[in-house]
Amino acid sequence: MAESEAPDYAAERRAMVEMIAAYVLLSADQIDRARLDDRVMAAMAKVRRHDFVPFELRPVAYANTPLPIGCGKTISQPFIVALMTDLLGIEEGDRVLEIGTGLGYQAAIAAELAGQVYTVELLEELAQEGRGRLIAAGYENIQFRVGDGSLGWPQHAPYDKVIVAAAPELIPPALIQQLKPGGRMVIPAGLEDEQQLMCVDKDDSGRLHTREIIPVRFARLITSH
Repeated sequence: MAESEAPDYAAERRAMVEMIAAYVLLSADQIDRARLDDRVMAAMAKVRRHDFVPFELRPVAYANTPLPIGCGKTISQPFIVALMTDLLGIEEGDRVLEIGTGLGYQAAIAAELAGQVYTVELLEELAQEGRGRLIAAGYENIQFRVGDGSLGWPQHAPYDKVIVAAAPELIPPALIQQLKPGGRMVIPAGLEDEQQLMCVDKDDSGRLHTREIIPVRFARLITSH
């Protein structure tokens, strides 16, 4: 099928956004909000999720479920992507560090909202595939690195926001150090069966304030050491 004839999945994308809104309402007591920011929902409605999954999974790209993307990794369910993005509170001009590029979907969502996104992926095969997909989608405000995400990307630190798409048992010290005072990190953390989505704020004096949002289950954050 020619690219011009390929389905756009616009109806599926609209249905996905409606489904996210419904999940937010159902989870309102846990996540302390009944709706997500309009800018986040607009980004979820705009970014073509089917461009960031394997071709054979495009027909189910907008289902509210994780999907395999190769190398034993998955793309997170849309509700979790939207919630993490909303919790992060990205503002125009923010410098955002993402750990775990995968095939690039979360980076694309962040790039719709931020000034600059720096994304790190340990697995070179995924990193190259994700980079290709993001470039093909027209994103020019994303920089890419193959490396150990637990070490962050110190050359471009400090960051206004940090988002992590895999779960360490403990929050990596390097990511805390690279977070700007006044900044925020959203990260899943904990033992495999006891992970919590965490929101970590660093105040202007450098002190951390951490709160648990909801139980989650992410792939473990793999390091090179």
